[in-house]
Formats: sequence, C-alpha cells, structure tokens
Amino acid sequence: MSTLYRSTAAETAEQRPDARAAPEAVPSSADGPRGGGRAFASALRGGGRVAGLDGLRTVAVVLVIVYHVEPHLVPGGSVGVDVFFTISGFVITRLLVAEYARTGRIGLWSFYRRRWRRLMPALLVMCVVAALLAVAFPLPLFDGAWVTAALAAGSVVNLVRAADPGTYSDLTAPLGHTWSLGVEEQFYLVWPILLLALLRHATARAVLGWVAALCVLPVLWRTVLWDPTAAHRIYNGPDTRADQLLVGALLALVLARLRADDPRLALLRRWAGRLCGPALALLALIAWRIPITEASGWRPLWYTAGFLAAAVLSACVVAALELCPQAWPSRLLSPAVPVWIGRNLSYGMYLWHYPVIRLLSDLGVRGDRLLPAGLAATLVAALASYALVERPLLRRSRILVRRPEPAVAAAATPAL
Repeated sequence: MSTLYRSTAAETAEQRPDARAAPEAVPSSADGPRGGGRAFASALRGGGRVAGLDGLRTVAVVLVIVYHVEPHLVPGGSVGVDVFFTISGFVITRLLVAEYARTGRIGLWSFYRRRWRRLMPALLVMCVVAALLAVAFPLPLFDGAWVTAALAAGSVVNLVRAADPGTYSDLTAPLGHTWSLGVEEQFYLVWPILLLALLRHATARAVLGWVAALCVLPVLWRTVLWDPTAAHRIYNGPDTRADQLLVGALLALVLARLRADDPRLALLRRWAGRLCGPALALLALIAWRIPITEASGWRPLWYTAGFLAAAVLSACVVAALELCPQAWPSRLLSPAVPVWIGRNLSYGMYLWHYPVIRLLSDLGVRGDRLLPAGLAATLVAALASYALVERPLLRRSRILVRRPEPAVAAAATPAL
C-alpha cells in the first residue's frame, strides 16, 4: 500500500517545493496559477496530517493481512486495498493541487523523484530478500521468487497477472501482493501530467467535470470487458482500477475548490459526517460477507460497478475524517498507537506481510498459530524497514528541501 501505504509525515514533507527548483518555485502575481488553478487556492488550507486517515490505514492493512492468512474470516478483506487506492488518490492530488496553487506549477521531476525515494528503496530491499531466500534455501513457497522479485522491482506484477486468463500462474505467486503497488506507480506516472494540463487549460468547473467523467469511464470499460475469463484483467489493470484513485482525486479537488466561508463546504461537512458511519458499516459488511476475489454471484456486479461503489464509500469516510476531526469516526480511528502505525509502518507492513507469511508457512507454522505469528513478524519487519530504510531516506529528503537556496536563486525569487 502511497501513497499506497505511505506515511503522512512524508506527505507533509512533500508539500514543500524543492529548493533546487527555487528559480521557478514562487511565481510573481503576474505569473500565478493559470487556467482553473486560480480557483483551487483552498488547497493551501490545512493539508497537515489527519490522524483519522492514519488510523484508517492501519485498519485497512490489518484487514488485508487477515484476508491473506484466513480468508474465511473476511472473504471480502481485499476491500482494504480499495480503501488504500482512494486514500492515495486523495492525498497525492491534494499535494499536487496545493503545489500548483502556491507556485503556479507542478514540478514533475521532483514529484517522481520523491515518489521513488519514498516507495522504491523499501520495495527493492524486500525484493532482494525474497530473491535471496529463493536462491539460498529450499523453500517451496519461494521457488522462482527471484523472477517475481524482478517483476515487482519493475512495478509490473499487476500487468503480468492481468494477462492470466485462468488461475494465477506461479510466476507472480511469491510476491503477488505487489500488484497493487504496480497500479499505484502507473497512476503516479500519468496523473500529475494530466492534472497539470487540466489546471493550466481548463476552468475550475471544467476540471471537476473532466475528473468526474474520468471516474465513470473505468466502469463503462469494465462493463465492456466483463467476462468470467476477464476477471484477472479487470482486477489488476491500471485502467480498470483507475476510478478508485480518481474518486479520491475528485474529493481533493472539490475540497480545494471550496473556500472556508463557502456554504457548500458546510453542506459537504454536514453530509460527510452523516454518511461516514453508514459508509464504514457497508465497507465492514463487504469485508465480512462478499467474496470479492472468488467466483460467486457477486462477481459480475462487483467487477463492473462494485469497485466504484467501494471508492465512493471510502471517499465518504475520507471526507468525514478530513472535515469532521471531532466526530466519532475520527475519534474511533485516532488512538495514538494505530495512528503511529498507520503513519509510519502501514507501507512496510503491506510490503512484508506476504513474504513473511509464506516464510512462516515454509518453516512449519500452520493453523491457528499462523495469523498471530504473521502479524507479529510483519510488525518486526516493518519496524526494521522504517528504522533502517524509510526513515533515514525521509530525513535526507527533508534536509534536501530545507537547505539554503543558492545566492542567485535567493536574489531571483522571494524567500520560501
């Protein structure tokens, strides 16, 4: 899980423009945001860490882990990934629009570099460990994992899985969970460019209209594609899952469009508070009762309209957590421990839970012992990833963006 599963501390750091881009970073009044970008200045309001979102990340990643170990307990537990997709679209778009409202530009190269630094080193470490286990030890569940590790490092596991018409091949099995990271990485490649074009060349209303239309297109495309043999294509395709990220993006744009004194913001806050509880209940019901990835009567409906429905429910929850920090859902999801885990460990937990569970199974841990052992070992691996890989790189990133500007840049632009 970016923002699939990124820390909000890293997100906050990303909002600061890169000092090395200082000559372009702060426009003069005559060189402000063009097109619809002028109307999204409310993106600068708030934008700090939302404790409830961090708590929601923890719930979602634990749900996915339980689903992978004991699927009969939560047959629809993969909905946790749907929640993550919507959170990712929301957070990334909020950051991008805030940058555009502040500077009149989106630094694409800086964005891609930050995404790589935040997500890829930890992923590469996990891939190297899996490859070493495959080569050095006779572990049946890691047989051929070095090939999967190469695919995961290239963020293409989802594309390989989408090409499987029947059951998933053994090619991606050892690190099959990285399919969702591939979907996010592919979204990150395209979305900033498209968003920048919309902000520069369309009015605010048109930007919202285009993004809303883009949210609907994957549903129509899934309806065209739907066939039982196309289930893997639909489940893993970046085009067929884009609506879940785009719904989060649309929510971020709507909030960036509404001023603090806009009565529509008050209306949105009121309805988000009212709908959050039912949305959480429906998501829990989906996780408990709907076998999303299994052949069932739900499959045609879920694989056409269901993904969008899950995204809309997730967006209701995200909106309430953002706008109603004192409401009961925010308090429920904001205890210190889950918030800290969601902010700092959720990405590492998602990365490591799958290989950890397979390793424990290969070592003979079975039955009722596997879930608690898997959760404990996953936490340990995530803590190691955070302490040894993610946190040092995050600190280095903060130093880079906070370092003093060169004299030429300082003379050319206002101080940041």
